[in-house]
Amino acid sequence: MLGIVTVDDVIDALVEESTEDVQRFGGMEALDAPYMEIGFVEMIKKRAGWLCALFLSEMLTATAMQRFQGEIEHAAVLAMFIPLVMSSGGNSGSQATSLVIRALALQELKLRDWWRIAVRELPTGLVLGSILGVIGFTRIVLWQNLHIFSYGPHYLPLAVAVGFSLVGIVAFGSLAGSMLPFLLKRIGFDPASASAPFVATLVDVTGLVIYFSVAFLVLHGTLL
Repeated sequence: MLGIVTVDDVIDALVEESTEDVQRFGGMEALDAPYMEIGFVEMIKKRAGWLCALFLSEMLTATAMQRFQGEIEHAAVLAMFIPLVMSSGGNSGSQATSLVIRALALQELKLRDWWRIAVRELPTGLVLGSILGVIGFTRIVLWQNLHIFSYGPHYLPLAVAVGFSLVGIVAFGSLAGSMLPFLLKRIGFDPASASAPFVATLVDVTGLVIYFSVAFLVLHGTLL
């Protein structure tokens, strides 16, 4: 058997496996052939299923927005920061997901290690969220005082609300992103195939709830 499996064969197998992982990580089924050789109908089949599932999940975001419609009507300025807080949570969750999936693939982590990751990611998320929160707070204050944009007379409470929201959202994103691969692996799914898209959807919905809840607590009696 010596020499039958060449180095080129090993490299080809590694490239094929890594390609499948990257494609699954993007929220789709792995392609069975090179991109340019996949037929149109087959491409639709490979991508439509996950895309529809994610679209249905994202409908929860619209539901959350409807729940806080009154707050948006009273303080329309809050809507300006929705993309900011949602993307920050999704980014932190994607970072954590990527790190955990790779560690699981390299067998650096076992399912029983989930609590160690949770203990590690929660304070990490809080610190990262605090950093972004300070940046967000500073940005609002600077823009107001440099007369680049007026956020109104209650710009300081608004800056505080955005800052604290980012702390909570980034911390939750990091924790959820690190735990979802363990959950998917535990129930028999490939973590690489769904973790990143679903953590983004999850953090979008919960991020809105956290953002408007913090905004209500901080701005109650002023803008709200």
